[in-house]
Amino acid sequence: MISKVKNAMSSLVGGMIPHGHHHHPQQHGSAQNGGTDGLPPRFPYSRPEFLDLTQELLQYSTEHASRPVITLKRDSRLPWRTGYAEVINAGKSMLNEDQASCELLYIRKMSSKQQRCSMLLEDSGDTTGIPMHFWGVFDGHAGSGAALMASKLLQRIIRDRLCDVAHLLENQNSPPPICLAKNGSPFQAEAKKGACLDGEEQDGLLDEPRFHMEKDISVESLVMGIIETAFRQMDDLIEKEKESFNISGGCCSLIAIHLLGKLYVANAGDSRAIIVRNNEVIPMSNEFTPESERQRLQYLGFLKPELLGNEFTHIEFPRRIQHNELGKKMLFRDHTMTGWAYKTIVEDDLKFPLIYGEGKKARVMATIGVTRGLGDHDLKVYNSNIHIKPFLSCCPEVKVYNISEHKHGSDDVLIMGSDGLWDVTADRDVADAVSTFLSGREPNDPLRYTLAAQDLLMRSRGVLKERGWRLPNERLGSGDDITVFVIPLYGT
Repeated sequence: MISKVKNAMSSLVGGMIPHGHHHHPQQHGSAQNGGTDGLPPRFPYSRPEFLDLTQELLQYSTEHASRPVITLKRDSRLPWRTGYAEVINAGKSMLNEDQASCELLYIRKMSSKQQRCSMLLEDSGDTTGIPMHFWGVFDGHAGSGAALMASKLLQRIIRDRLCDVAHLLENQNSPPPICLAKNGSPFQAEAKKGACLDGEEQDGLLDEPRFHMEKDISVESLVMGIIETAFRQMDDLIEKEKESFNISGGCCSLIAIHLLGKLYVANAGDSRAIIVRNNEVIPMSNEFTPESERQRLQYLGFLKPELLGNEFTHIEFPRRIQHNELGKKMLFRDHTMTGWAYKTIVEDDLKFPLIYGEGKKARVMATIGVTRGLGDHDLKVYNSNIHIKPFLSCCPEVKVYNISEHKHGSDDVLIMGSDGLWDVTADRDVADAVSTFLSGREPNDPLRYTLAAQDLLMRSRGVLKERGWRLPNERLGSGDDITVFVIPLYGT
């Protein structure tokens, strides 16, 4: 088994596109992929609906040799004059596995019948209720099925859960009630005689609530929790529908929601979002990789060693251990440590490490380079029966930015992008590039932000030369799929 893992790892690293690091060996049609090739896709392959591509343009967008930049049509308009651009990879996969969403939905109390089928309902032009702007970047790997499904349904799951508490969102100044009755109205527990009270305390206190400590929960925290649980519901739905549909691979998911004056940015994976305000860079997400989540992964392997299949060790060493080093002392670290110490090498330490590699080449079980996202339910270690999904979390990190507390100019933007952008362009460079571009365009130019997204994407893709796609400094450009939103924050 160890030799199989080593072979898989060496072939993976050796054949890697320089900046595309989600990849794991594709297993379509095999037992490891659940043999789903005979099932219909949940959604047929397409590009984002708002691009409105003809069949000819759809085919054009898949050309790996020229890698054309696809942007909005001149007469297309997205909410907030949002700018968008995308480009396919340099050949690591047949199709562009990134997906994107940009929608305006409305939060309103729904009937029980609407709640049962609301994920299939459009807003049908009904603009009553609380507006919810939604942007999503879904970076797929090992197929586009999970990314496609999430790009079409995640916003509706979030919308539905917010509709359940629409009456609470309408009054932001009042904390949400701790308990709700079945019909959604606040439920107040009755004080019970003698409950949790001493005999001396009972006199005169029977009419008082028996709960002396209650946490104050804000509406903001309620929205954050709804977003977090919606990601888990989306992941469960993908797993459930895989019984009837071919939903390939998994995806990193980065979304932004504007609701009641606040911007909620949720990230599960290694896509990234930043706000550029007055030329200041404000990070709105963290990346979740084998290195950034090392201790969480190691702790799970420590708690449940059966998940390691008797083939991996949760302990990390600076390099692979040789058999002739048994009994020697080597530097190590486990889930309890941020630093390093020495330990005596024993037979168990010869197993393949749970986390192997460094930087963009780091992998969980020699297979996948991201640790959070949606899908990947059938993913296994190469040529084995060891599932990787238990180590992958669908839970996002949610950050909140209060737009109403700040004054924004026409050059202040939220930038969202898949890792293909950020792997070759640092946050500061992205901010400077967008700010410089926008400063040379008229504020009322309807294509202002789409052209900024296009310019930013082309900087990261580079220009095709004899030695591949190159940046102006001759460094390698991004060979990955790239998706970019540039979203203005002024006038919201």
